[in-house]
Amino acid sequence: MSDKEYRDILYVEKDHVATITLNRPERYNAIREGMYEEIIDAIMHASWDKNIGAIVLTGAGDKAFCTGGDQGDKGKGRYGTGTIGVPVEILHNAMRDAPKPVIAKVRGYAIGGGNVIATICDLTIASETAVFGQVGPKVGSVDPGFGTAYLARIVGEKKAREIWYLCRRYSAAEALEMGLVNTVVPDDQLDAEVDKWCAEICEKSPTAIAIAKSSFNASTDNIRGISRVGFEAVNLYYETEESKEGGKAFREKRTPDFRSKQIG
Repeated sequence: MSDKEYRDILYVEKDHVATITLNRPERYNAIREGMYEEIIDAIMHASWDKNIGAIVLTGAGDKAFCTGGDQGDKGKGRYGTGTIGVPVEILHNAMRDAPKPVIAKVRGYAIGGGNVIATICDLTIASETAVFGQVGPKVGSVDPGFGTAYLARIVGEKKAREIWYLCRRYSAAEALEMGLVNTVVPDDQLDAEVDKWCAEICEKSPTAIAIAKSSFNASTDNIRGISRVGFEAVNLYYETEESKEGGKAFREKRTPDFRSKQIG
């Protein structure tokens, strides 16, 4: 077993599986400044360790898998790496570039950026308590790459547009029906189910799986370019009063008034 020390995540290796736990349960495992870099570092570490056969992403506690970027942290500004000041697209690419399956183990809320992470994972295994959905247009944000275009590949254009335009929440059973998750189990069986899937994967040829993953990715890698251009647009959008109104209203716990501040 090998452990790495981080501020906001836990990293543990066991039985050829690297488990990365987002460890901010008091904030529904929302991602704050510096946390993206920690997740990326952990994924990269596990990705190229030949002793690791699968990577599991999960959230601490029973309330949430991940609820995306921390809106309270966003108010401080974004000045780090990545097109929008946080390396969202770098994280997404690291997950896809890992030459082994990345598995989302979802309890509670997988909302916003958390839903995008679960979508990008090779496999998603959910507890019956899991809740999925997007919130971007409610808070002045959007994921213009894998969170939209790749989501449409998985659930279909009509459903993907519904998810983004209406920002509704979907139960684990509904997510299973639309193909967003692979299986749903009772909460007390989730850990054992993920362990079972990982054990089966780790029995297989790692090279064959790496080739298979690259082959699957090849048909959707054009989304990487869409993402790059899209995040450039989002970076400009974040400087507008329309976008800022979303975050401000969220922090003030009121309904945003986007219409009076819209661009153009």
